Amino acid sequence: MNKLPDKGNLPKEGYPNPTVDFSFVLSSSVRDMKDSLSMLLITLAAMMEKSPPADAEQAKFFSTLEYEAARINGELVQLLSLYQMDEQSLGMHIDEHYVIDVIDEQVARNDTLFNIRKLNIRIECDANLVWYFDNEMIGGVLNNLLVNCVRYGQNQLLVSACIENDFLCISVADDGTGYPESMLEDPSPQVGASFGSSNTRLGLLFARKVLALHRSKKGQGYLVLANNSLLGGGVIKLYLP
Repeated sequence: MNKLPDKGNLPKEGYPNPTVDFSFVLSSSVRDMKDSLSMLLITLAAMMEKSPPADAEQAKFFSTLEYEAARINGELVQLLSLYQMDEQSLGMHIDEHYVIDVIDEQVARNDTLFNIRKLNIRIECDANLVWYFDNEMIGGVLNNLLVNCVRYGQNQLLVSACIENDFLCISVADDGTGYPESMLEDPSPQVGASFGSSNTRLGLLFARKVLALHRSKKGQGYLVLANNSLLGGGVIKLYLP
């Protein structure tokens, strides 16, 4: 029986080593996972509508499933978008939009989650307020904020929009315990900012990059974190030029 040759003695060319574009593989995997989670969320919402929770314990179980699936789906979308920004392949589609439509769309998107968590959502926005921005990007940032606030709000959330110093300001306030002082002193993603016990560095990084892509002669978009909101908890404000 012939003995197999020692791998160390084989010529280098005997072992082809094709270059693998890991970033491409990762982005493709993220797309697949995102699509699967989106289908899971749709199925879960349909299931809960057809068979509502029988008691508080079951409602809490459904709520946890909904929240975690929505949170992971949001993070996958952010990862994919950040990759596209880095590759400079993320197209911007700036157009005029009614701000109330963007807010209503994201609130409706999380309606099942809000109902299960028994959170009252209040919206304050002039129905005629219009602004120029990328609807999908800003909608993604707002959706991420709403999902995060579901965990930290106690009974209610306030989503509002107005004009401040010639910038559009969209804010999300909750009645929770607020942001930690370390986060308010240096809210940069590099310091490991967190909402309570969960690391939201990715969400803040995504929001900052999306806002920074919105520029005009007045400057570029930015965000502000603060406590002691109108509801007593934390508030995050998105500013668009």
